[in-house]
Amino acid sequence: MRVIETKNAPGAIGPYSQAYVTGGLLFVSGQIPVNPADGTMAASIAEQAEMSCKNVGAILEAAGTSFDKVVKTTCFLADMADFAAFNEVYAKYFISKPARACVAVKTLPKGALCEIEAIAEV
Repeated sequence: MRVIETKNAPGAIGPYSQAYVTGGLLFVSGQIPVNPADGTMAASIAEQAEMSCKNVGAILEAAGTSFDKVVKTTCFLADMADFAAFNEVYAKYFISKPARACVAVKTLPKGALCEIEAIAEV
């Protein structure tokens, strides 16, 4: 197993890693929309979805893979009313349409509106 860590995505805020590679697959921990440069988080769901996707992308790149190799995502929304706006941004990044689950949750870390985890081929 190989730990993946990059400064181009937010560092773990708990006892976990940004990602692991094992058996030819990359397992990306849930990425909330924290800007890794300054720790800020935008207010709108569209901006937050964009940042979460960029954070996933930075980890994919650090592992030597890309969005087109993602086979599964799990997306968490603080409000299912944000589903359409979230999907609009998500579709720009995950153009290969990987398998996905999208669920509403009561709360997310740091009050985020969305979070994305992914599994990709390496």
